[in-house]
Amino acid sequence: MSATASGGGAPRVLLFTGKGGVGKTTAAAATATLAARRGLRTLIVSTDTAHSLCDALAVPPAHVPAEAAPGLHVLQVDTQKALERQWGEVREYVLDVFQELGLDEITAEEITVLPGAEELLALLELREQAAGGRWDVIVVDCAPTAETLRLLALPEALDWHVGRLLPVARRLLRTLAPVIRHVTKVTAPGEEVVGAGERLHRALLDLRELLAGDTASVRLVFTPEAVVLAEARRTLTSLSLYGYRVDAVVANRVFPEEGADAWREKWIAAQSALLDEAVQSFSPLPIHRVPYLPAEPVGLDALAAVGAALYGDADPFGPVTARPPLTVTADHELLLALPLADRDAVDLARKGDELIVTAGSHRRVLALPAALARRSVKDAALRDGLLRVRFEAGGPDD
Repeated sequence: MSATASGGGAPRVLLFTGKGGVGKTTAAAATATLAARRGLRTLIVSTDTAHSLCDALAVPPAHVPAEAAPGLHVLQVDTQKALERQWGEVREYVLDVFQELGLDEITAEEITVLPGAEELLALLELREQAAGGRWDVIVVDCAPTAETLRLLALPEALDWHVGRLLPVARRLLRTLAPVIRHVTKVTAPGEEVVGAGERLHRALLDLRELLAGDTASVRLVFTPEAVVLAEARRTLTSLSLYGYRVDAVVANRVFPEEGADAWREKWIAAQSALLDEAVQSFSPLPIHRVPYLPAEPVGLDALAAVGAALYGDADPFGPVTARPPLTVTADHELLLALPLADRDAVDLARKGDELIVTAGSHRRVLALPAALARRSVKDAALRDGLLRVRFEAGGPDD
């Protein structure tokens, strides 16, 4: 039996993502099924609005954790109820404002549905489930890559903005609420609205701590195609930029060599070259291969077979061994892993106590620890996938 990395504490959290259509839902469902059959209390959650997870498991949708098999529970988040619980006061205020401005109730309801709300609320539900102590393993079937990256960047990005805005907003509202009502004829948000924003802010920080912590990791799913592999490479860089650890890569729909005819031999040769490239790109990460199956794996038995083929003798639920992407050394150096990053696409800027790192189309604002915030940047270099930022020595602690 596989042991969970948490040792009875936080559950082992596994997030699966990849380009749309590569089979990440199948990989996630197969992993969860395998975990349950190894005796681990397992929950699988989907943040993908396509909601194909229950179809793959051949079970009805469930808005609370429902048992799909012994030890395996599935959860499809009820967005409406989660929205009311997580964002209720703020949403009600915005709804009231729109109605005060003359919008009918149905239109106002539609406008208050936030873009990306379903995926975000599913992740917040994941946080609550992880805190409950009920699970050994939580598997997350994430949305396609672009949406996942936006969501995983959100908690830290909101912290940067909200940490500055909420205290100011609270002070201003006490003073300006009567003026806002008099001038705009619109009710100013009350203390309960600001408090709801603060609670959501704390929940997002807790979520960030969970997903970037020592018990969580991401698994990238790709198919041996040039375009898909290129996106998987960029995704690895971006996930590391945001501080998330990738511990394995899944190559799906790999043609078996046995019994190949002339047509499949061409596919096998093309896939083989791309898989060799993937091994070089993602090393030292393990690449688990799933063969191209004669039929779509639907149902628990079919998924269990995929899980066995996927991992073989490996332990997919063991502790996370990958180092955190971001570390600070005793010599006042900041080290940020940016595997496969193009040097020309990486940019670094300093703004006050923050370091702004850009890799391709993704950017992260890093709040520097006190020991570095007092020092100037001496130099920076990207070498072998590691961004090394050195700070000037000197200061009261030296």
